[in-house]
Amino acid sequence: MQSFEDFKISTPLRNAIVDLGYEKPTPIQAKAFPVILSGKDMVGIAQTGTGKTFGYMLPILQMLPFSKELHPRVLVIVPTRELVLQVVEEIEKFGKYSSIRVIGVYGGTNINRQKEAVAEGADIIVATPGRLYDLVLSRALRLKTIKKLVIDEVDVMLDLGFRYQLTNIMDLLPERRQNIMFSATMTEDVNKMISAFFIAPTKVSVAVSGTPLENISQSCYAVPNFYTKINLLVDLLKDNELYNKVLVFVSNKKSADRVFDDLDEFYGSEICVIHSNKTQNYRIRSIRQFDEGDNRILVTTDVMARGLDLDRISHVVNFDTPLFPENYMHRIGRTGRAEEEGKSLLFYTSKEEEAKKAIETLMDIQIPELKMPKRIEIATKLTPEETPIIIERNNPHKQLADEERGASFHEKSEKNKKSNQGGSYKRIIEKKYKKRKTKGDKNYNKRNKRK
Repeated sequence: MQSFEDFKISTPLRNAIVDLGYEKPTPIQAKAFPVILSGKDMVGIAQTGTGKTFGYMLPILQMLPFSKELHPRVLVIVPTRELVLQVVEEIEKFGKYSSIRVIGVYGGTNINRQKEAVAEGADIIVATPGRLYDLVLSRALRLKTIKKLVIDEVDVMLDLGFRYQLTNIMDLLPERRQNIMFSATMTEDVNKMISAFFIAPTKVSVAVSGTPLENISQSCYAVPNFYTKINLLVDLLKDNELYNKVLVFVSNKKSADRVFDDLDEFYGSEICVIHSNKTQNYRIRSIRQFDEGDNRILVTTDVMARGLDLDRISHVVNFDTPLFPENYMHRIGRTGRAEEEGKSLLFYTSKEEEAKKAIETLMDIQIPELKMPKRIEIATKLTPEETPIIIERNNPHKQLADEERGASFHEKSEKNKKSNQGGSYKRIIEKKYKKRKTKGDKNYNKRNKRK
């Protein structure tokens, strides 16, 4: 394997790498470095947790000379606020011995403060698509000086509905630029974006989408319902030595709050939660407390899965089985980082079994199933989503589709079966002229007939 000693990089960058304790590049870093350094467009396919940020920033920083230019020369677009903060922090570490100016901009905070920061000048802007587009529209940020564009986790951005902003931002950028894109999955939407904006990109791939990380041990439990999942999770978390840093993934914000409230009764001071409805300060504080070990359990949604770079996570618990199998890959990629051993648990109900099979098909493995401990109480309480709809057969106000009609029922008469077709004008005139005519058009046609 290559060493960073083999890379042609400046002394300030080499000193920063030594301080960070990095000795050997990851596969994506080794493959991406020469391609980005050549100035060619590049598409990188790599699983989460493989060092992508360092992979694209190292060659970019190597090529970025000192400048007093106020407007940015490098633009990095990422899907979440947490990822903006993470990338900015990483760039500051890499540029420790240089004069690189980097600014992160994202929604949920005062845009005027960000306008002031941008006006002072920056070499690199790291941004979420929405806030970046707002700053460009308000003319607080100019993109005409951008030489290098990086779009990280592009598949997530497209899933979150940022296609419109991304397309408009790409149109505002100068034509002569280097495009760099990273994605964990190669979807049809991602391919369309590459075809539209990239010029003969070099593809760098270090893992096929769906290939599980080898250092992550996976297992699953078949669980009948939500509150039995809670009982199982409460029981497992009692072993705080084994489960010393646990990331619990749920499907949505409502489920996140529900899991947090139920676990709070047992692990009040040890648990925290983040999702998109929480304020930015609350989310940052929760992540920091979890990362520093003040809390050992963090409940989060899939939206947050790509914005977390947390070390030494002992377990990832998939409390809800994700509908999209790729999301399972992103979730479990939070553990087993930096060649450490990681463990993943999947809880699934009978309704989620198809989603579990889709995950196994994508990864081409069978997730080992564990037997539910006999001490776990099977809950009879159900969530509103699990509660079956009660059909009142004797309700006189509702007619069931399969219910036999009484003797008094009779079909409508022929004249009452007629439907309102909009009058002869709409049916005949529109058909004749292939398009709807206004009253003026109709009168005009009459006058021409008289002539």
